[in-house]
Amino acid sequence: LEFRRVLFRSKEIKMELKLIWKHARAAALECCEGSIYEMAQLCQIYLNGKFYKETKQVVNVLYDLEPEKEYCVAVQKGEEKSEIVFCTESQDYTLNVHDFGAKGDGIQDDTTYIQAAIMACPKNSRVLIPEGVYRITSLFLKDHLTMELAKGAVLSACTEREKFPVLKGTYQNENKDKEYILGTWEGDACDMFSGIITGIGVKDVTIYGEGTIDGNASWDNWWFEAKKIRIAARPRMIFLNQCEDVRIVGITVQNSPSWNIHPYFSNRLQFIKVTVLGPKDSPNTDGLNPESCDDVEITGCLFSVGDDCIAVKSGKISVGAKYKVPSSNLRIRQCCMRDGHGSITLGSEMAAGIRNLQARQCVFINTDRGLRIKTRRGRGKDAIIDGVLFEDIKMDSVLTPFVINCFYFCDPDGHSEYVQCKEPLAVDERTPQIKELCFRNIQAENCHVAAAFFYGLPEQKIERVEMKHVQVSYAKEAVSGQPAMLDGIDENICKMGIFARNIKILVLEDIQVMGQDGEAILMDGIDSLEWTK
Repeated sequence: LEFRRVLFRSKEIKMELKLIWKHARAAALECCEGSIYEMAQLCQIYLNGKFYKETKQVVNVLYDLEPEKEYCVAVQKGEEKSEIVFCTESQDYTLNVHDFGAKGDGIQDDTTYIQAAIMACPKNSRVLIPEGVYRITSLFLKDHLTMELAKGAVLSACTEREKFPVLKGTYQNENKDKEYILGTWEGDACDMFSGIITGIGVKDVTIYGEGTIDGNASWDNWWFEAKKIRIAARPRMIFLNQCEDVRIVGITVQNSPSWNIHPYFSNRLQFIKVTVLGPKDSPNTDGLNPESCDDVEITGCLFSVGDDCIAVKSGKISVGAKYKVPSSNLRIRQCCMRDGHGSITLGSEMAAGIRNLQARQCVFINTDRGLRIKTRRGRGKDAIIDGVLFEDIKMDSVLTPFVINCFYFCDPDGHSEYVQCKEPLAVDERTPQIKELCFRNIQAENCHVAAAFFYGLPEQKIERVEMKHVQVSYAKEAVSGQPAMLDGIDENICKMGIFARNIKILVLEDIQVMGQDGEAILMDGIDSLEWTK
């Protein structure tokens, strides 16, 4: 994509190289010079004076490093040059899975052999999975584990349900006063198959490399009759339940049976330069869904999936309202989202709330919706969204760039009068709330349905929406559609401007909507409007 370099009157920024992650044999770097996801021109990376590779990517991972060695990395872009010096971490041992019996021939089931290497690996060492195709079902992680998927290595998952362990939804303790949630499905405790990679209660785990985890899902196996639970709910590619200090770097995850990466009640997580792929029509194949997680960093990742690319959640009422653990302190930067339903989505299973989320310097391409917030009556009084910032974002061919939908018609009662009533109802323990949202420095080109669609509850209005320095233009041959999933809205809307209803404070500054049919801004139920043209 060629976007205007003078976006939002920004000045050229001097190139600066930052080390954002390092390990014994790999490191991740970010070239900070004002670009979003990709630089305008190729740059050359040199490692200790030798040419390493040529790239346009802002975030890059360097592989095949040696432990406890000093490296000087230089990035050359035209006449500009930036350098950084760092020392890699120590590492004691390498356990090659072939030594444990794994063949990587695409025929033998290598699950047991790789699991043996994982369990035998001491602290400050690594499990190495070399080039090859390794047939597996589920692998379980442990504390202080480093696992490298080398270039050309593929963990190729089995698709036979009967071969997967089942994680039971809940266990009651002996006194029946506590429960242990093990399996989950879309916000509720539920029996589910273990993930292809599963971590339960583990700490200090690193999975990195140029290899691939392939779920091999298709309409012939996991996606057939996708809404029907057979034996248990479909597995994730990577499932992290109550984990801490987990880092996933560089790998590709593809063809998932359901959500690709699902951290659940987990803290201090890093996802750097991960690629998540799936067909655009694949069901429930969200890219990365942090649920009731704190301190999550998602940097330099690429998503092209069949559902939401990133969906932040905190459970339905049975889990979210009971445990009251919001998703909080999330940072999304330098990512590219393609082809999904929503690029970055909040909700709708967010009964414990979402707080302090920042999404910056991202590119959205061909998604149905860009910045998508969805909730509904019944999520509960703890379902509070607050402290959300979307900044420095470019969109192309997104149907509706901005959506806030407080009438999302999910769940069996989604079309009920209680959920869909557009008249004010009583505010009670079932009523969710959206507080402060800020959209700043955003350019959306070739959109189709609407520039923005904001629809708050009449009885609990969105407290504050701030839009500053936003440009929206439409495709020449725009297609019609429904801007948000709620009842009572025309399904054939095309080139609508900004629709805003039921907001206490709406701040508009330097907003350009070009080529819309009708009014640029349609408002109703706005208590206070601050509009600077």
